[in-house]
Amino acid sequence: MASKLADLVYWRNMWWTGVVFTGLVIGLASLFQLSTITVLCNVFLGVMCLTFPLRLYYKLLEVLRWNPGVHPFQSYLDYDSTLTDKDTVMLVEEMVLLSAFAVTSIKRLLFIGSILDSIKFLLLLYLLSYIGVLINGLTLIIIAVIAIFSLPLLYKKQQVRIRKIVRATRAFWKRIQNIFLRLYQSARPSSAPASKPATATAAALKQKVKSK
Repeated sequence: MASKLADLVYWRNMWWTGVVFTGLVIGLASLFQLSTITVLCNVFLGVMCLTFPLRLYYKLLEVLRWNPGVHPFQSYLDYDSTLTDKDTVMLVEEMVLLSAFAVTSIKRLLFIGSILDSIKFLLLLYLLSYIGVLINGLTLIIIAVIAIFSLPLLYKKQQVRIRKIVRATRAFWKRIQNIFLRLYQSARPSSAPASKPATATAAALKQKVKSK
């Protein structure tokens, strides 16, 4: 499954990836004007408009004895997509663990289990509220689909240049941190000179005791 997704994302099969990418974008864009049920029904009707005539054509060839009875979609029919008991148990366990982790994390953030993490979550919600005013969730999904099918391929082709930019950005950020650290250390009051008068006073008291 993971290898098939990688083949799609990296455009190793141009035709199949183009069909999937175009279908996803057009289907999601159609949801702006039509309901989900209408879009799904039209997609299935479009697929059957292609498969049904082809099936009838092969059936006609079989009747005329020009075809030995080969089904054009037999490979898809023979593909076993059912889950075994072990796969089902593993899938359910993963879903339960993810759900429990999500509930625990949200509970810790909402009820201030960690002040710093809750502040970060608060800022994230504040930014998302502004994003929600500008664009809706469907637009974000379309942008995410386009990014999934474009950014990995872009990184693969421009890997050296992107790594140089990332290293330069990290070096610049580290330089800024060092500047602020030096400014903080220079502005911080030093406690070392205060120890000298105390040492001198203690030495004077010892001298008086010895003289007596």
